[in-house]
This record gives sequence, C-alpha cells and structure tokens, in this order.
Amino acid sequence: MGVLNVTPDSFSDGGRYLDAEVAVVHGLEMAHQGADVVDVGGESSRPGAEPVSEREELRRVVPVIEALSPHVRVSVDTVKRAVAEAALDAGATLVNDISASLWPVAAESGAGWVAMHMQGAPRTMQRDPHYHDVVAEVHAFLRARAETALEAGVREVWVDPGIGFGKTASHNLALLHHLPELVAEGFPVLVGTSRKSFLGPLAAGPGPEPAGVAERLPGSIATATWAMLAGASMVRVHDVPSARQAATLVGATRMAAGGSWAPGPVAAGR
Repeated sequence: MGVLNVTPDSFSDGGRYLDAEVAVVHGLEMAHQGADVVDVGGESSRPGAEPVSEREELRRVVPVIEALSPHVRVSVDTVKRAVAEAALDAGATLVNDISASLWPVAAESGAGWVAMHMQGAPRTMQRDPHYHDVVAEVHAFLRARAETALEAGVREVWVDPGIGFGKTASHNLALLHHLPELVAEGFPVLVGTSRKSFLGPLAAGPGPEPAGVAERLPGSIATATWAMLAGASMVRVHDVPSARQAATLVGATRMAAGGSWAPGPVAAGR
C-alpha cells in the first residue's frame, strides 16, 4: 500500500502532493513501481494534527481518487462517513479507518474495510499513552471490531495494530514482536511503520540526535520486512520500490522453503 498524502501538514511529505495533478502523477508512479493499493488521505493523522473540515477533505481527495481508480486499487484514509462515501462513489474500494468506526459504510457499499487501533485522537494521542498489556488490549480491540464488521456484512476486513497511534516506542516494538499472534486471529493484517518517529532513536547514527524522517528508510524497510515475515498481508509505505523489492524477496524465500507465494493483491477475509 503506497501512501499518498494530499495534505499540507503530514509528518513525512506534507505539502508535496497537495496539488491534485501532482498527487495523481505520484499515485500513478507508485502503481507503476508495484503498489497494489494507493492510499489517499486528505487529513493528517500525525501526532498533534488538527482536524480538517469535511468540505476541505472532500475537495482534496475526491478528484485524486477519480483519476487514479481506473488504474490502480485505491483506498481512502479517513474517519469521516461522508468522505468515505464520496470516495467510494469516486472509485475507491477500501476504507482505511484509523477510528475503526466506519464498518457500516463498508457494509452498505460492499467495500473493504481496515480497522486500526488508536488510543485517543491524533491531536493528543502521544501525550501519555499507557496500557496494562498493550498486546492483549490491541488484539482484543481489533478482534472485536473485525467480528462486528463481519456480522454487519463486510466481506473484506483487515486489521492494523496502529503503530505510532497512541503508543510509545516500547509499545510499538512489543506489537511488532507479537504480530504472529495477531495474524493467528484469522484476519489479514496491515502494518504501517514507514518513516515513523519511533524509528528515529533506533536508526540513529553515531551522534546523539535521532534519525530524521529522511533518514529512516532502512528502519522502515527492516520493520516492514519483519512484519511480512511475521505474516502481515500488506505493508503501508512511502517508499514503494524498496518495499516491493523486500516483499518479493520475502516471497521468494518462502517459495524456496516449500511454501507458496505470488506477487499481487492478497485476498482478504477471514
């Protein structure tokens, strides 16, 4: 899944693709580079981000989705029902939902749905995230939401542990370590670690400063590869060529070990 932020304030590429024509060119480029899904978002969910009006979010994403959807599968990254509905009308077929609340939209439209775990809201989620048992709590939440969606009639349900969404670096690493247990729940798992801040200290060089956003590609690919080896069915990335190459090598290794694998979209469902 390639990230396409049609925003001025996203943490990694805010402002680069705010113009619709530029965004479409980048989306098509990611599809050519091997993205199976292009995830279009018009509201930043970085820590501290302020909400965007429904009207503005619609203005940002709908033209881009209309232009991309004939060429590649498109998901919409939103928490607003009206935006999700408009995006699906424009050609999106997957709702990437950090609020884990929009399954009724997916059920009504026949679209796929991603339930992500988030503690709090983007504006405040990183102030003091805490859990009694982050792995158990996140997995239980996602299992409950996924089962609710299935019961409501959603046929394609994904779960995402929400790396960096109301979690410390230790929480993120614990969730990555225990991904096989989430995979074992039976729902296809989506993981997004790309360029996130917890990678900064881990990817730091010899100096005291954490690695900046532009220096986090090795850590992004390492954690994406870890997720794929743990059984994740899709990874959400900014750097499609590198991630695609990693995915191809993971698949080739599995085939060499007697497993089966084919490049392309993964069938989703329980």
